[in-house]
Amino acid sequence: MVLNFYSFSSGSSGNCYLVKSKEAAILIDAGISGRKILQSLESTLTSPVELDALLISHEHYDHVRSLKTVSRKIPQMRVFANSGTWEPIEALVDESKRAVFETGKSFWIKDVEVMPFAVSHDAAEPVGFSLRSEGKQISILTDTGCLDKNIYDEIKNADLLILEANHDVEMLKMGRYPYFVKQRILSSLGHLSNTDAANAIAKLHSEEKKERHILLAHLSKENNFPEMAYLTIKNLLEEKNHRIGAGLRVNIISRDELSALYTI
Repeated sequence: MVLNFYSFSSGSSGNCYLVKSKEAAILIDAGISGRKILQSLESTLTSPVELDALLISHEHYDHVRSLKTVSRKIPQMRVFANSGTWEPIEALVDESKRAVFETGKSFWIKDVEVMPFAVSHDAAEPVGFSLRSEGKQISILTDTGCLDKNIYDEIKNADLLILEANHDVEMLKMGRYPYFVKQRILSSLGHLSNTDAANAIAKLHSEEKKERHILLAHLSKENNFPEMAYLTIKNLLEEKNHRIGAGLRVNIISRDELSALYTI
């Protein structure tokens, strides 16, 4: 084992992930109840006293819902965010536990190098994260409306990529959301669609040949469903002469259930 990954929840109702290395245990976001986080830790045989850090990607409620609770219940765990994200949420965490990172500048948590990279979302200073240890990399890319060169450069070497496939565009357009919400989701500050995810995977697989495992994440309850996300991506990849198989594995993270263990 170099890096282990679990998803506790992924979607608009809440987001929380766990990455474990030989030495470190790191939570990414705390957008579900504190009770569910503690239950999920128990299910993964992770004691709260093992947790070294909680990384916050941005300040939206579905990423910080239980930040105050878990930061108090897990006293040794430090909470990391950039200055833009801290500004609206600093009251939730005791000052002695806060740590500030700089977007685009890596830092270490024991044997894990963490790289926070800028994404495009309607938040103060949103980021995705890459976590590296012993030459292996997990990248988490959700809550972005587009991918630029800097994002591609950051995720191209990921062995495990957690990639947003939030919505089907036609379902969103025909759905019950108010017009302004639809426009927000579809904008460059919104969320990646199934088609966007497929194009990103195809670009990565064309430009950087390596074995990859892609986990489709942050699926909308209203405007997507797992079978549609998978088939859309599979079909679009095949149109571009890429096939899901041994060198390119694709799975889907449940919106509100503990995932399987993924190890690289």
